[in-house]
Amino acid sequence: MASVVLTYSCPLGYSRVKSLALSSRSSPNPVFSTPVLSKSSSSNSSFIKPLSLTPIISTNRIQKSHRKLTVKAAASTPAAATPPSQQPWQGAAMKPLMASIATGVVLWFLPVPSGVSRNAWQLLSIFLATIVGIITQPLPLGAVALLGLGASVLTKTLTFSAAFSAFGDPIPWLIALAFFFARGFIKTGLGNRIAYQFVSLFGSSSLGLGYSLVFSEALLAPAIPSVSARAGGIFLPLVKSLCVACGSNVGDGTENRLGSWLMLTCFQTSVISSSMFLTAMAANPLSANLAFNTIKQQIGWTDWAKAAIVPGLVSLLVVPLILYVIYPPTVKTSPDAPRLAKEKLEKMGPMTKNEIIMAGTLFLTVGLWIFGGMLNVDAVTAAILGLSVLLVTGVVTWKECLAESVAWDTLTWFAALIAMAGYLNKYGLIAWFSQTVVKVVGGLGLSWQMSFGILVLLYFYSHYFFASGAAHIGAMFTAFLSVASALGTPSYLGALVLSFLSNLMGGITHYGIGSAPVFYGAGYVPLAKWWGYGFLISIVNLIIWLGVGGIWWKALGLWFVYDSLPSRNNLIGGV
Repeated sequence: MASVVLTYSCPLGYSRVKSLALSSRSSPNPVFSTPVLSKSSSSNSSFIKPLSLTPIISTNRIQKSHRKLTVKAAASTPAAATPPSQQPWQGAAMKPLMASIATGVVLWFLPVPSGVSRNAWQLLSIFLATIVGIITQPLPLGAVALLGLGASVLTKTLTFSAAFSAFGDPIPWLIALAFFFARGFIKTGLGNRIAYQFVSLFGSSSLGLGYSLVFSEALLAPAIPSVSARAGGIFLPLVKSLCVACGSNVGDGTENRLGSWLMLTCFQTSVISSSMFLTAMAANPLSANLAFNTIKQQIGWTDWAKAAIVPGLVSLLVVPLILYVIYPPTVKTSPDAPRLAKEKLEKMGPMTKNEIIMAGTLFLTVGLWIFGGMLNVDAVTAAILGLSVLLVTGVVTWKECLAESVAWDTLTWFAALIAMAGYLNKYGLIAWFSQTVVKVVGGLGLSWQMSFGILVLLYFYSHYFFASGAAHIGAMFTAFLSVASALGTPSYLGALVLSFLSNLMGGITHYGIGSAPVFYGAGYVPLAKWWGYGFLISIVNLIIWLGVGGIWWKALGLWFVYDSLPSRNNLIGGV
């Protein structure tokens, strides 16, 4: 056999290398047809197109090709077939699996705290074991989540209908539909066209490209009240196309060229933009409603935006820069990229029929996301309508949808976590936790600033146990706001801070907010780094929002105490 190394450049000037094997029995003037590159085992391998060398290229012409192909021959011997008895193990990684099971077993047999039901404690054991499995990944995420659901049904902790109840929740389906949209976006070439437009305007530096996406998403945030829709329906396809156009793909070692930083940046800033406007996240009105019921103070759209605008803008500026320093793209500048992008746009010519259909469908879907409230059309219904148009017109086929393994895997594990987290709340575990916290903090006798700081940290990082912002808000917002106000925290200020944090806390995991599974599912960032950088950025956001934000809120006069709730002693005795 002979080894052929093909070195070529991507459309925007970044080089890549592939190797192919040529048969030693080739003719004196050997030729090779289009090579078939195996798909990456990565989660988004369906987006990666194989290198196509058409028409068939003769080896004696490769040196003259505009792709600068270099052929190197090396002798090699055919690989011996692996005996069946020596086939590699394809099941679970045993050490991570044992760690996950051990976590659940240890918690299962610990004494159940007073005030917690046996079912709630057992479900907590299974939930934490599943989280450990998702982190260590003895199996793909969907398989781990399915094992968790199976354990909950087998132990009678949940009924079958309860365990699989979240598969009827709209959010996991909206995320899955986003991947189908991304398929059409890239397949038609519309994604590349828009990506080249962005590169032609901002592509001379990776940082400039990132900021252009960050502020584009922030501008759309107040108009599209679903972070899942914004992330999956609009920005995932665009960011993916930009990464591919710049030669950064999953599975070939080029993830860190641009894609890893860009995906993580777009995700972390999506939680910031969601916190800046009352209409930027579906659960924000719930926070406002609970605040009104608790302190009898109405948080209006303008009041929310005015309080959030300064810390929000600071976070949008600082977070991408910090990620650029601690998790940098390997390609930081490309002075020729804008020119090359314009050349690619010229070669693409006018929009094709499928591109026009895709663009029209996108405008229809986004329009329904913006104005759907007036028409009583929710986000997932709008997405289903858009996908229906793509299926009917043949822009996307159902076979292609079925091949989107990432979409179905994400749907499985996200729905499983939503179900288990939801039943932790229904079984009373979250209420017990909230009451325990407020009793302990209320009994410390600290200043309201210190007490509120402790409550904020506990409220924020307890989100590791939630797969939904709305579930977290519904379970804990009222209790924490009540105790914060009773301990002397200005009521309106406390309501605003908890409302903002109810978005920002979504950045700590890959399941804590609707945009998380979308960007994580693209496959550019390993799970350990996703969680690690998520924790670091959470600290940055807390410093900015409580530090810079605190100064801004004091200037706005929000540090005013409303005597609308019971005293400290009454609260501690009554919880």
